[in-house]
Amino acid sequence: MTWRCSGLSWPQGARMAVLRWEGGRVSPLIAGKSLGFRAEGVRRCVGARGNPCPSRIEVAAHLTAARCAECGRLERAHSVAADTLADDPRTYRVYLAWFGPGLVKVGITGEERGSARLLEQGAVVFSWLGRGPLMAARRAEELLRGALGVPDRIPYAAKRAVLATLPTNARERAAEVEELHRRATELGRWTETLEPLGCEIVDHTAVFGLGGLPAPTGFVRGLIDGGAVAGTLIAVAGPDLHLRTAGDGLVVLDTRLMTGWSLIGAGPTAGVSVPMASAVSSDGDGLIQDGLF
Repeated sequence: MTWRCSGLSWPQGARMAVLRWEGGRVSPLIAGKSLGFRAEGVRRCVGARGNPCPSRIEVAAHLTAARCAECGRLERAHSVAADTLADDPRTYRVYLAWFGPGLVKVGITGEERGSARLLEQGAVVFSWLGRGPLMAARRAEELLRGALGVPDRIPYAAKRAVLATLPTNARERAAEVEELHRRATELGRWTETLEPLGCEIVDHTAVFGLGGLPAPTGFVRGLIDGGAVAGTLIAVAGPDLHLRTAGDGLVVLDTRLMTGWSLIGAGPTAGVSVPMASAVSSDGDGLIQDGLF
């Protein structure tokens, strides 16, 4: 039996990520459990905004978004990032997120989503800054990005590169966010249109399973027909699974690379037989049973 993955998500209020499958089934991602799969056929476009791709176009294995150009355009057309929702009546929050020493960003997310966006991005530490209408939150984000000298995006390669070397002391992990929060509050200009929120540090180290995480030996670059990925789950951070393989290596799999493929279960001894990038060069019923996805 084949399964088609819809991606990894962090349900609001949950302390554990799940893999979602077409048809509505979910698989909790529990550290210490064995899991594995094998890809079949070719990778095809997953469509946009809940609608299937009418052409089911084949898409490249290395893309994190399994969408053709047209479906990609439709998916982005009404997103918050595209700034096409100026009249959105919902409340938004501005946040500071820390991914490692020197890796801090400012961003916005819908208030009703809680911390889900921060978990999806793999933020190790974060704090809210303020809340209010979308366009006021967007203006504050732009102002703070320049005033604090922080970006609104950090590449996943940079995030992954530091996970095994994060400070073990929680106070050290929180220090940069606390300092930037203080500076942002003192700046003041953005507080005229947003309700400022006090600095309350949230640390996801334990949720992700990062304590004592070893350095990876490789990163999955993409799946191939007949290629397997299998091992024991050690940690889940953002969209990434950290798997201890049969050969005792630690492989990182971005679950966005799984979408668009037909997958079948594979035992934990199947190992990894897909294109890989080494850790050094990285800068820059079957599926649901125990032991399988």
